[in-house]
Amino acid sequence: MTPEDPPTAPIPVRPVSSERHSRAHRTRESAVRSDRKGRSRRRGAPAGHGHGHGHGPAPAVGRTVRRLLAALLVPCGLAVVVGLVLLAPSPSEYRAVLDGSHAAAAAGTTTGAAAAVATQPLDGTVVRAGAEADCSDPTLAVEAGTGCFPLQVRLDEGPASGRTIDTLLPGGPATPRFADGDAVVVAWSGGDPADASGYQVVDRQRGGSMLLLAGVFALAVVLLGRWQGLAALGALGITLVVLGLFVLPALLTGAPPVPVALVASGLIVAVVFPTIHGFSARTATAALGTVVSLGLIGVLALVFGGLTRLTGLDDSSTELIGVLGAGIDARGLLLAGLIIGALGVLDDVTVTQTSTVWELHRADASSGTRELYAAAMRVGRDHVASAVNTLVLAYAGAALPLLLLFTLSGRGVGDLLTAEDVAQEVLRTLVGSIGIVAAVPVTTLVAAVVARSGRSPVPA
Repeated sequence: MTPEDPPTAPIPVRPVSSERHSRAHRTRESAVRSDRKGRSRRRGAPAGHGHGHGHGPAPAVGRTVRRLLAALLVPCGLAVVVGLVLLAPSPSEYRAVLDGSHAAAAAGTTTGAAAAVATQPLDGTVVRAGAEADCSDPTLAVEAGTGCFPLQVRLDEGPASGRTIDTLLPGGPATPRFADGDAVVVAWSGGDPADASGYQVVDRQRGGSMLLLAGVFALAVVLLGRWQGLAALGALGITLVVLGLFVLPALLTGAPPVPVALVASGLIVAVVFPTIHGFSARTATAALGTVVSLGLIGVLALVFGGLTRLTGLDDSSTELIGVLGAGIDARGLLLAGLIIGALGVLDDVTVTQTSTVWELHRADASSGTRELYAAAMRVGRDHVASAVNTLVLAYAGAALPLLLLFTLSGRGVGDLLTAEDVAQEVLRTLVGSIGIVAAVPVTTLVAAVVARSGRSPVPA
C-alpha cells in the first residue's frame, strides 16, 4: 500500500457469517417445530373424520364436480321416488298382506299349496315319538301299508294351548326325525281347535339358536368396526325393512318384479350408502358407479333372459303360482332376484375402488388423473377376479344338490349347463359378473376425476 492510498477498514467477515448462521439455525428450528406440530395434529385427528369408509382427510372437491354429481344422482333419486309411488301396494292391499288375509283369499280359490300357506304356525313340544309302523292316514297322502311315525305333541300356544294331540308323519328319507322333548312348529288349518286332524307337525323351532347366532354376528361387527360397525348394522336393518315392507308386498300384489327390484336397489343405495359411509363426494361417487352398473345388469338380465327363454319355473316358484294363481311372472322373479343379489357385491366393489383412489391421492397429491386411474385399476383387477370367483362359488353352493342330481343322470356338460334349473344359475353368475367388471373402470374413472377436481389434501 502506497502513502497516497487511503486507509481501508477491515472487512467484518466473521460477524456477518455468524449472524447468517444464527438466522438459518433459527429458521431450521422453526421448521422442525412446525413439522412436529403438524405431525402431532395429524396424529391427534380422528381417522376418516367425516367419511365412513377410509382414513384421513379427503380432497376438497370442486364446485363444478359437486354440481355434476348432483345433476346425475338427483334424477335417479326422483325416479326411485316415482317408482315407490307407482309400485307400492295400496293401503288396503298392504294390510291384506300383513294380516294374512291375502293368503287366506288365495286358499279360498285354490287348493293344495294355497291351503298350506294359509295355515297358522303354532309352537309345540313332542311328548312321545313312536317308532315307525305300518299305517294309513288319508291326510298324509301315503298308501296303505307304508311306514309312518306316530307323534304325541303338546300345543304350547293357540286356542287349544296345553292340549296333547296325536298326529302322524309319513315315512321315508325326506321326513325329519323327532325325539321326545323336541320343540316343533305345528301348522293349524283353522276350524275346530279340538279336532286333531287340523294339526300337522311341519318343522322344528330354531328361534333361540338363530338369535344367538345373530348376537354373535352383531358383536363381531361392532368389535371390529366400532361406530362404523354400528352404522353397518343399522344399514342392514334398513335393507331388511326395504325388502320386507316394499319388495315382498309389491310382488305379492302383482307389481312387475324387475322394476320393483330396480327401485328397491336404488332406495337401498340412497339410504344405506350415506348411513355407512357418510355424506361426501366419495359416497356420491360410489353410489353413481353402483347405479350405472345396476342399470347395465338390469338391461343384460332382460335381454339374455329373453334370448335364453328361461321360464323361472323351479319348485319354489311353482308352489308360489299354486298359491297366488297364474298371474305371477316367474321369469320376472328370477331376474329381480338376480338384480338384488348383485347389489351386495357391487356395493363392495364400488366403495372399495372409490376409497382406493382417495387414499392414493392422499398419499401422493401430485399424481394426475391418469396415474390415479392406472394405480387404482391394478387393485381393481385383483378385486374383480376374486369377486367373480365369489359369485360362481356362491351360486354353485346354492345349487349343489341340483348339480349332484344332474351328474347322476349321466347327461353331458353341455346338457347340464343349458338345462332350465342350471341355466338360471349360469345367467345369474355371468350377468352379475359383467356388471361387476363394468363397475370397476367406471367407478375408478369417476373417482379419479372427482378426487383431482379440487385442492389437494394434506399428505400423510
